[in-house]
Amino acid sequence: MVPAEGDGGGFLLLRPPESGSVRKQGCDPFAQTQRSKLQHRRARINQQINKEMRMRAGAENLFKATSNHKVKETVALELSYVNSNLQLLKEELEELNSCVDVYQNDSESISVPMIPLGLKETKEMDLMAPLKDLICEHYGEDGISFEKEIKELMELRQAMRTPSRNEAGLELLMEYYNQLYFLDNRFFPPNKNLGVFFHWYDSLTGVPSHQRALAFEKGSVLFNIGALHTQIGARQDRTTLQGVDRAIDAFQKAAGAFNYLKENFSNAPSLDMSTASLNMLVRLMIAQVQECVFEKVTLTSAQNDFFTQLQIAQEAARVEEVYSLVHQTMTQAHVKDYVPFSWATMVHVKSEHFKALSHYYAAVALCDCPSVSDADLPEHEKAFVQFHVTMPEGPSLRLVLQDLEERRKLGKAHLKKAIMRHEEAMRIHSLCKILRKMDILQEVLSLAHKRSLSKYSEIDHEEDFFETGDAPDIHSKTNQRPEIKSPNFSQVKVTDIFHRLGPLSVFSAKNKWHPARQVHLARGENGFGLTLRGDSPVLIAGVISGGCASEAGLKEGDYIVSVNSEDCKWSKHAEVVQLLKSVGEEGVDIGVADRRPAALSSGSALLKNNKENSRKNLMNSKSASTLLAWSKKSKRSKSSTYSLPFTTVGDESMY
Repeated sequence: MVPAEGDGGGFLLLRPPESGSVRKQGCDPFAQTQRSKLQHRRARINQQINKEMRMRAGAENLFKATSNHKVKETVALELSYVNSNLQLLKEELEELNSCVDVYQNDSESISVPMIPLGLKETKEMDLMAPLKDLICEHYGEDGISFEKEIKELMELRQAMRTPSRNEAGLELLMEYYNQLYFLDNRFFPPNKNLGVFFHWYDSLTGVPSHQRALAFEKGSVLFNIGALHTQIGARQDRTTLQGVDRAIDAFQKAAGAFNYLKENFSNAPSLDMSTASLNMLVRLMIAQVQECVFEKVTLTSAQNDFFTQLQIAQEAARVEEVYSLVHQTMTQAHVKDYVPFSWATMVHVKSEHFKALSHYYAAVALCDCPSVSDADLPEHEKAFVQFHVTMPEGPSLRLVLQDLEERRKLGKAHLKKAIMRHEEAMRIHSLCKILRKMDILQEVLSLAHKRSLSKYSEIDHEEDFFETGDAPDIHSKTNQRPEIKSPNFSQVKVTDIFHRLGPLSVFSAKNKWHPARQVHLARGENGFGLTLRGDSPVLIAGVISGGCASEAGLKEGDYIVSVNSEDCKWSKHAEVVQLLKSVGEEGVDIGVADRRPAALSSGSALLKNNKENSRKNLMNSKSASTLLAWSKKSKRSKSSTYSLPFTTVGDESMY
């Protein structure tokens, strides 16, 4: 294993392996689970939407082109019918995207459901002919001899369309994404495209998009990595500490994938990868992480500890705060008409629900915990001063903490506000037809409401003639801030499927090659008459005029790619020298190739403004930068006479 050129020390396996393999364990094409059935229905709707949109485009063109009044009327009627069908299909797809309960865990325990994303669908691709043609034209190799490698790549792409909902599925997507780095550098020269379109459907609307740019393929796979993380996070049993920690990790990684996509991919052809949508998804994932942190605190807390109950209340207030921000993002102009109404409603419901919980736990701290002794008073007072956004009306905090009756009054005010927020959450929930079908969410809201009512009845006295005041809101605070974990592709080791073409630093899309020439070379009295330099492949750095090498037709700048039919593209300097030294009087057959500089393209790229060309490093792995950068640019060594990018440059030797 050697680091790829310019990657700062990486994980790309550039030496040819003894045997290649494609990770298929993460593929789940035939599993008839509820989730897979949902994904199959989504794929079917995507195809129908694609068909209807093609019909609409044709009808619109005919409407513009014709001047016949009757034809215009007929086409207008057809357009109305097609638009109606499209609306129905999009509503059906929205309902599928709202089926969040399918992705939840199978535990009998009751917990608030999370919002996962469905995967983007893509069409099958036949890369056999385009890649064979490019290998023949660009590398001067026989394209037919690489059919096995092309088939392996196509099988990998087919497998990643149906990843399983676990770590194996994530590794499958990551493996394909990593292979796209090699594909980009091998087969996408700056002055020519591969001639194929990458087709992907929008995750939420099903609207198809296509581009020739490989960056679109990369971005779509990266989106699916984030989406799969959301599904893994949603399925965890969050009633256990282990399940909560796994859910936190999954949602943080989902946020990292979407955030990386937002920062490194612009001018996306589909709305789900637009800056506004990705910004919304990152905030949604962070909110779901914060919700899991709240659940973790409730699992590890002592029941009657004053400080613990205050902490839980402040954690709930923090969850309400981040969900309010997500709701604001979802109701913005560029996102409102795109995000499913059920998502926006659920986020709004959660915002109200956790606001109610913050007041409920404040009441529990005041009413269920024992009164404060004089010795503990300073510490309790310090914590309580920072607890409310504004100071509560009435007596001093010192008196409230020590007087049980005053604590009951303030606790009652908090419970009153909690009940109002619970009722508001249930009202908003009832406005969404899809959420009304979600029994688990309704049960969570109902139980929380009944618990607050029960606590209120418990502390309410018949002789209470005072008017319950308005409790101030709780100051939000968290002891575990969510992280945005960028994808770490270095954990998935991959081998360049097309390693037989030679080291990527030399045999790349940037360098166009003449077909290899076969030269028979005999040893003279003064040797072969040539100078060799470098490794993988070895370069003929000089040819002595009138020597054996010169007479055989070898030229300065030729690369030795084979010796006696043995491939030498990956051979070290010493290995090639040993092969030449072992030659007898019969001579040796050498295969040499020379490259021709490819003409620079003056045409515009399909994605001019992609930020991918900046080659950014990931926060958590410098070695992953090579794979995660969209650019095909790399820095070349200028140390050698011929500017050759050798991994190690040996001394020149005469032979």
